[in-house]
Amino acid sequence: MTLSMADLASTVAGGPAAGAPAAAAARPGHATRRVFSSAYKLRIVAEYDALTEHGARGAMLRREGLYQSHVEKWRRARDRGALSPAKAARPAVKEAPSEELRENRRLVEENARLSAELEQKNAVIEVLGKAYALLEVLSGSAEQPVRPTRSSTGR
Repeated sequence: MTLSMADLASTVAGGPAAGAPAAAAARPGHATRRVFSSAYKLRIVAEYDALTEHGARGAMLRREGLYQSHVEKWRRARDRGALSPAKAARPAVKEAPSEELRENRRLVEENARLSAELEQKNAVIEVLGKAYALLEVLSGSAEQPVRPTRSSTGR
């Protein structure tokens, strides 16, 4: 993504783009993506299919500012049932996850957290055990008297 001086100035000055990506901020004079309702898509596909005169379909696409690929994609969606009139009448509502699913997700996350914590504590206990054993070996060797070794004179 390329930033212009206007993007940088609005971000630094604390404008509407501060804290948000530059692409997300609407700037005057820049295009925004159009969103088409299901009712509009169904109406355009029906109108497009009804046109039979030479050049009428192209004229309709130019008038609406669309491409033939839009109509083809919307026709496939209509044939699949994704653009049914029932869906066109009401906006799609995303179902909220049930209480049981939220609780299950929370328990899975807590289980993962506790498992990682247990693994870490077991590693610490293992290190402490090895350190204790090393100290036992060192303290045991310090208590024993050192015996003189035989010299290399041959006795």
